[in-house]
Amino acid sequence: MPGTEPPASGVEARWVRAFHLLFFACLAVPAAIMMVRGEGAPGERAVTLGLAALMAAWYAFFVVRRPDLLERLNPMALHLLVLIALLFVLIRREPIYEMSMFGMFALPYLLLPRGWNYLGALLLVVTAMGAAGLVTQATRDPSALGSAFGSVSLVLLLGLFADFLVRQSEQGKAIGALEERARLAREIHDTLAQGLSGIITQLEAAEQSIGDPDAVRHRIALAKRLARESLNEARRSVDALRPEPLHEAGLDGALAAVAERWEAMTGIPVTFSVDGRPRPLGAEVEMAVLRTAQEGLANIAKHAGASRAALTLSYMEGGITLDVLDDGAGFDPSAPHGGYGLVAMRERAARAGGTVTVESAIGEGTALCLSIPSA
Repeated sequence: MPGTEPPASGVEARWVRAFHLLFFACLAVPAAIMMVRGEGAPGERAVTLGLAALMAAWYAFFVVRRPDLLERLNPMALHLLVLIALLFVLIRREPIYEMSMFGMFALPYLLLPRGWNYLGALLLVVTAMGAAGLVTQATRDPSALGSAFGSVSLVLLLGLFADFLVRQSEQGKAIGALEERARLAREIHDTLAQGLSGIITQLEAAEQSIGDPDAVRHRIALAKRLARESLNEARRSVDALRPEPLHEAGLDGALAAVAERWEAMTGIPVTFSVDGRPRPLGAEVEMAVLRTAQEGLANIAKHAGASRAALTLSYMEGGITLDVLDDGAGFDPSAPHGGYGLVAMRERAARAGGTVTVESAIGEGTALCLSIPSA
């Protein structure tokens, strides 16, 4: 296919295998027909079959076995020229090998880089037509000229279609890369950023309690515990696995553990409750719920000045909701504000098919709600 990278896997690799099979099939069928007919001297048939076998072997050895060299001008241009030359000789010896050209239509686009592939396709068609005597015939017969023009148009249209498929594939890869970058940004924010923020908070509290050795040891122990947990979470995020709490305890247990740790670190009482009958939600949904709870509580600790907080997970027939509430200072949701936390929550919720809404007012606390329908 056109481009700069060799086909490696997935849909593109399946197309490459299909082109290989088509080439061998279009080479084998004329050989089989020639053998069945038994026309011509045995020696001549043997030479023709030997040339066909040489063509198949050349293709298998220099093309099929070297996928890493596809779409490189050197040496694939040479291999294409050899195959075209062998095709010319076969058609001159046995016209039925014109059928083999259909197995070679895709070769210029498979072997050569973009730009050169059109030239290779044109050379293939002209060579096959010249071997069949159509070029000379086209100069005398208008109908043959139309046939020649149709053949050239067909192979060029095949190239345009291949280019279109490649552009679509490249756009899909670019979109996938952007989505992966956004995912990694969320993971880094949800693990490293939150973990480091919590560690700093504990160390600052230990510094303020310098006259109380027991309090200092308690804060340092919390900081060490948070550092270890954040490291484990970061490793799992990099590996694109489910978070450690989900892996060990399931969603309900993970949320309870998050609330317990947060209360121990901040000293702010937090309640956790579950409404409805718990059920499996799927990795993407559970990840969104867990991360939203973590980020919501982190925001309360950093900004709200709250005296209490609450987490409520509700299982409903039409989906699930997670409510994160506090009685803190509140804020104006319509006012511009910096930070990546709310953006990350909304992006993650959208990937799981849900939404995040925030209700707040100055002095009246904040209610954050994650809603994922049909979860």
